[in-house]
Amino acid sequence: MFRDDDLELNTGAITRHVDFLRSNGVARGNGVLLAGGAAGDFSTMTFDERVCVAETVAEAANGAVPLAMGAQTTSTRELVALARAAERLKFQFIQVSCPFYFNHTEADFLDYVKAAAEAADVGLIIYNTFWTSAGVSFRTVEKLAEIPNVIGLKWATPRTDAMEFEDVVSTFSSRLSIIDNHLMFPLSHALGARAFEVHLSNYWPAWGLKLLADLESGHYAEVQRNLVSEAMPFYKLWMEIEAGFTSGDGYLDKLCMELVGLDSSRCRAPTRDVRHDYREKCRDMLLRTGVPGVLPHAAA
Repeated sequence: MFRDDDLELNTGAITRHVDFLRSNGVARGNGVLLAGGAAGDFSTMTFDERVCVAETVAEAANGAVPLAMGAQTTSTRELVALARAAERLKFQFIQVSCPFYFNHTEADFLDYVKAAAEAADVGLIIYNTFWTSAGVSFRTVEKLAEIPNVIGLKWATPRTDAMEFEDVVSTFSSRLSIIDNHLMFPLSHALGARAFEVHLSNYWPAWGLKLLADLESGHYAEVQRNLVSEAMPFYKLWMEIEAGFTSGDGYLDKLCMELVGLDSSRCRAPTRDVRHDYREKCRDMLLRTGVPGVLPHAAA
């Protein structure tokens, strides 16, 4: 979060958000806190600001929740520095994607990951951001899995009849912690995935905890119904906003947080402030999907 008046970091708001998540049941065994991830305005922050966000989250978590630090960057040198900062702050993991802007190859990405792996004693979560950079193939996952401290794979793929998503999950779930970033939770869980990326938990942590419990109990039909009735409206609204604003999703997370009484802010420029145009539509979505604690109009 930032301060709305000058868009400087608001570390107090970040601390209060971690406190909110912890007080609503997010803990070791059911959650990991990702500080400054791909949706977290990392591309508009300086290196020192990214480290400050991570340090703030670590202090607020106080060892009660495992920690991952967003480490997306276009520079191997900066990736190494982020990995070392994460180790110093006692983060268990960093999240690493293929560099963007230039058309990097998968061989480039392997060297990039190896540099981080050799630089610090921290687990690496590989994030397949194929929509902004080179995609990660099955063969590259094989090679990445040979690196001892590569421990996780945040996984989504373009949908084809070759079933690349299922192929990787079923093949590597015994070696890597597969994080489903594709909203195919019943299928991926049945194939061995044990982690799930859910934006809704930022403002509705009970939803994520129930999802996890239902998956572990094998209640796959209920999970799928809840995805359609409770999660799909969020993602449909996100896609609508993205048609007219910077691609991304942090702005909707933060608007939802604002509407349940949490600290929030706009995203930094060049992303424009979406809140005036979408506050009421977002409020309606939250009420329709059963989110608790939605503020009345005058209170937001």
